[in-house]
Amino acid sequence: MNDPNESATPPPPSSPPPPPDAQPAPGGPGAEERQWAMFAHLSALVGGLLTSAAGGWGTFIGPLVIWLVKKDTMPFVDDQGKEALNFNITMAIICLVLVILSIVTLGIGLIIAIPLWIIIGIAWLVFTIIASIKANEGVAYRYPFALRLVK
Repeated sequence: MNDPNESATPPPPSSPPPPPDAQPAPGGPGAEERQWAMFAHLSALVGGLLTSAAGGWGTFIGPLVIWLVKKDTMPFVDDQGKEALNFNITMAIICLVLVILSIVTLGIGLIIAIPLWIIIGIAWLVFTIIASIKANEGVAYRYPFALRLVK
């Protein structure tokens, strides 16, 4: 006898699932919101490059502008914009303290300040890139150290 399962044709393959970026997770941020959150983090790099001749003090201007423009319409951008803004303000404060240390000690503090500026600069770059990638994935990134000045 013939087994009914042997003679049946296999079902047609189903269409492949959409890529993970095509649809947001239920309750998660949409693609546009994730993109603006990523821009909030990356704008610090642009601000740092544009103001590098002045010591890079413009790192918090980009996150501030994006946060102010999008905070009321996009909750994820509100969160990540504040996070980027707080981190970059923290970095600016640390660098300012090192400048003051160098001036008060008549340049002797540069022995400490210059290596710290290098370490801080590398950490700032790495954490900003990580935060940008995580924001683009829809993950609310928290910098390992940042003063929560803007709430």
